[in-house]
Amino acid sequence: MIPAKINPISITPKREKGVESILDWFDQHKQSFYTLGWSFLRNQKQVEELFYRSIIKVHRELPRFKNESSFETWVTSIFIHTCRELSYDRSLQASEGIESRPVLFKALDQLKEDEKEAMVLTYVKKISQEETAKLLQVSVEKLKELLFSGIQSLRKEMGYGLHIGGCKEYRKDYIDYLERTLERSKKIEFEIHIYHCQDCQEDLASFQDVMLTMLNLTEKMEDFHVPSDFIENVKAMLAEKEKNKQLKIRKRMRLGMVLAGVFALLMGNEVVTGAFKSLYYTMTEKNQELRAFLQQGLGERLNLQAESDGVKIKIKSAISDEFQTLVFYEIEDTDEDNQYVMNIDEGVSVENQNEIMNGSANPRYYPPDLKSEVNIKGKNVYQGKISLPPISKDKGTIKLKITKLLKLIHDSSNRNRLRVSDNMEYKTGEWNFEVPVTKQRSVEYALDGEKEVEGIPVRFDKLTIAPTATILQYSIKNDQLKKRIDALSFDNLVVNNKKMKPDLYGGSFLNPLQDMNWSTFQINFGPIFGEEPKEVNVQLQSINLTIENKKTIELDAAKKYPQTFEYAGSTISIDKLEVGVSTNMVISNHEVKNRAYESLQFDIIGENENHPDSIEMESEGVLVDKNGVIYDMNVTPFSYEEIEQPRYYVTVQRMKLQNNNTGKKMIPKRMEINGYNTTRYLDDVVKISLE
Repeated sequence: MIPAKINPISITPKREKGVESILDWFDQHKQSFYTLGWSFLRNQKQVEELFYRSIIKVHRELPRFKNESSFETWVTSIFIHTCRELSYDRSLQASEGIESRPVLFKALDQLKEDEKEAMVLTYVKKISQEETAKLLQVSVEKLKELLFSGIQSLRKEMGYGLHIGGCKEYRKDYIDYLERTLERSKKIEFEIHIYHCQDCQEDLASFQDVMLTMLNLTEKMEDFHVPSDFIENVKAMLAEKEKNKQLKIRKRMRLGMVLAGVFALLMGNEVVTGAFKSLYYTMTEKNQELRAFLQQGLGERLNLQAESDGVKIKIKSAISDEFQTLVFYEIEDTDEDNQYVMNIDEGVSVENQNEIMNGSANPRYYPPDLKSEVNIKGKNVYQGKISLPPISKDKGTIKLKITKLLKLIHDSSNRNRLRVSDNMEYKTGEWNFEVPVTKQRSVEYALDGEKEVEGIPVRFDKLTIAPTATILQYSIKNDQLKKRIDALSFDNLVVNNKKMKPDLYGGSFLNPLQDMNWSTFQINFGPIFGEEPKEVNVQLQSINLTIENKKTIELDAAKKYPQTFEYAGSTISIDKLEVGVSTNMVISNHEVKNRAYESLQFDIIGENENHPDSIEMESEGVLVDKNGVIYDMNVTPFSYEEIEQPRYYVTVQRMKLQNNNTGKKMIPKRMEINGYNTTRYLDDVVKISLE
């Protein structure tokens, strides 16, 4: 029978401690979370990134932890959510195209997302069914259905075939019976039926085989090696975050800056009944973006104020819809000539977030507005906005708490250039607000547009015009084995002759419950006020593709290296293959002109058809812009933001292969290339009429 599962340990760190205490906690629990991360992700770098992001989020959300579940379960929920984000993070996957995980993890990849999460949390993380159901926000009965269908799918992968021979009314009891949780009366009835039904006997036996195999493999995962430098690498990432925060803010600011010029168009579109309101706000509100919302009646002036240590914060207004809550603010230093900005990642929290806000929605990122005339000319005043999650009710009051502000300075060489202070200086204090908000209405329009891109259908499903954004929902049909679209980029969206640029931080993967051959996404553009769309033009920019192109390269450590082979029109060099306690392998291709691939997807197979237990990989590469100009990231000084549609080509991949569990040397016998990633530029325009 199946052994009972282990419930998670409940440990709650002291809230007054910082990121270091969270890192220490993860260090103590690294084995189970490391294995959990590998269940979803493809390589070591992604798992390190997963730990790094999870630690940051746990630290940020810690004030809202209310002991309603164990601390470990609460952390696991954040960890799983971060896994989902990284699973669809193109930047991490594009430069790391190798999959080097144990067989069980690869088998789990064949499952549907909800089945996989249910299986991993229940059998890999060994969380109770009740806690797992709570984490996945489903009922226990629904969880059992997911576990059952997941095991059925694995059963197919293990060669039992598609046929299910057991009686339908008894299949629902398989898991409870095998886990010895089936109540006595049902157990007796079940065993009597099984005794007389050979089909159910055979069906239950194969089901149990798969379940036992799953548990046996996951028990071995407890010895799944965590590299000795793993936590140190995560710690270095945290240190780098603190050290280079200024550079990151600059980069995000330049990439994410969305001009508010569209609001100037409103002046020519006022109806008579709104003329007085328009004139009033034109004369009294300097913030052009906020002025447009107020003129449309989408918010109201609040002028809430709080002061701490000579710094006064004013909440000017808040506009909420189903996608986000925009909070417009002004910060004034009443004692000195300093300017400060709110940083949503640090020092900003909503004390009643669980009660009033949609917990499944992520706030959008808006970089500091360092180019507005008001802020450039100001000496002690800054005007800005932050995005919070949307409210879950029609009306409510947000309990907003500010404890830290980021300092801005004027460049000494150019007084008209505002930037973040060199040493990331902060102003601490406590500013508390009760902000009333009303959720504004959004309007959805069904679209009927479809276009083939590289032979793959792309469907445009829906346009949503919300007060704070215009959202385009689209789907990609990825049922081809030879080619699939991993990411689609847009140049602009034109609605009724008004052009909007995409929000680089406003896209997301939706995965609604519909045809599994289609993957559904949404991308955010700027807002359009009072518009009823008649025609929508979508300008495509580029796609990132995965191309299946299989090739097997035989490896022999006894040969002298380098050795070369041909693939996808390129000559690739195996520079090194040295077998030892750790087997070192290096492949390279420095020729990127007209190269078909940007990164490879491959596996290394050893003796007895085994895969290495772990692969540590480092890569080097260059950026190539749309015009073919090459930028060496280690040599050539350049500004990434100024490169036109850059592509990242991997030129060198260094691998360290180990058999940690067996203790035997990893002797590579062949390299199996499954395919490659590449980017194609587009100039297609999709025209969709709504009339």
